[in-house]
Amino acid sequence: MQSIWVLEDVNLFRMLCPHKFKAYKKQHNFLNYKKEDFIYFEEDHASKVYLIEKGKVKIGHYTEAGDEIVKAILSKGELFGEKAILGEERRKEFAKSIDNTTSICPVSVETMHELMRENRSFSFRIYKLIGFRIKRLERRLDSILFKDAETRVHEFLQELAEDYGYCCPNTGDTVIKHPYTQKDIAHLIGTSRPTFNAIMNKMKENDLIDFSRKEIRLKISA
Repeated sequence: MQSIWVLEDVNLFRMLCPHKFKAYKKQHNFLNYKKEDFIYFEEDHASKVYLIEKGKVKIGHYTEAGDEIVKAILSKGELFGEKAILGEERRKEFAKSIDNTTSICPVSVETMHELMRENRSFSFRIYKLIGFRIKRLERRLDSILFKDAETRVHEFLQELAEDYGYCCPNTGDTVIKHPYTQKDIAHLIGTSRPTFNAIMNKMKENDLIDFSRKEIRLKISA
């Protein structure tokens, strides 16, 4: 099982949290957030990147009409705000806690640049992560704009299989243990929760999938 934000089986939180480095440990504190608390807003100064110790964080932006567009939902061990590393001065998105016990490890851009200068392999992984995220976001936005809801659900299930899936040795089915709620997934693919539920139930009736709250099983016949 491999999360999309874990590079080469290395958990970024374990790699980057300043508590792992004596030079930064004394001056560092975790930040705690409740559900619906903003970690940063659009147009905030971008001076840090953030690692999730626990909980979940939603990344998105608002349209001129005030509608919320969700770009990503991240969970334990994942990194966000990383565009600050590339020189972004103002946030072009918001970050909001969607869990009542979210704990965040902030890392200054200066610290990140120091770590990247000291370790070329680590630096390459960070740039690889940023490029990967941009490509995935472009693909997801293209899907929302040009594909119907059923196609979007199928494609997102394939993404989940790549990120969190493993093959069940007894049946050959792909088992996906993921961190998302149905509401999370509906937001990510740009549809309503009732529409998402209807499509999932239709796929289940056709024996293509089976699912519970935190697990989706792609049948081998699919």
